[in-house]
Amino acid sequence: MTLVREPDRTADLPAATRAGTTADGPAGAGTDPYAVALREGGALYVRRHGHRRQRLELARWCADPDIADDTMLARCTGPTLDVGCGPGRLAAALSRRGVTALGIDPVPAAVARALAAGATALCRSVFEPLPGEGRWAAALLADGNIGIGGDPGRLLDRMHGLLAPGGLLVVETDAQDVHERFAARVEDDHGCHGGAFRWARIGTPALRVLARAHHFTMTETWTHPNRAFATLRRP
Repeated sequence: MTLVREPDRTADLPAATRAGTTADGPAGAGTDPYAVALREGGALYVRRHGHRRQRLELARWCADPDIADDTMLARCTGPTLDVGCGPGRLAAALSRRGVTALGIDPVPAAVARALAAGATALCRSVFEPLPGEGRWAAALLADGNIGIGGDPGRLLDRMHGLLAPGGLLVVETDAQDVHERFAARVEDDHGCHGGAFRWARIGTPALRVLARAHHFTMTETWTHPNRAFATLRRP
């Protein structure tokens, strides 16, 4: 895979968010594999250079929250920012529970899906100006979104500025003890793929160390089959 240079403003886009391309070059927005999959279903994969592609859990992201998701939602008892909300299942579920929630995602098709699901959502990067900065009681980095931008330390610094003093950051970590940063792209079953993006994987042990360096305290960890979670408290 040849890494495609991306503008800085899009460096934080998650695995399934880049503009579509084909083997012949850039494709129109209508053929973005992520947007197409949101509209029509189908399989999506993330491929890292030199690695086998791995299937993304799009069906789960588009479904109602599952039991593991509920363990995250239960910890969001005040106004909550859902970072990288995708189709909006978590933000919509919090709203149904009477919790003020805002989802943000840089992909218009994902935000449209989130709004249709009943979430309040904005098409915005986490690194752009956001409503309520410094006043959110809780924030979600679900589905591995601690990897946004390929630099978990930078993302933790940003989350520190978004949360209120004492605010809680709920993070879904990697189920493996890993800490790695890499470039990848999204593919579908028809040969379409997105441009390169930067991402990271970080397990709970590495996150514990990183949290201390970025002014968070890890307060809780738990697991659900094949999934792992942690909460970080802003002092």
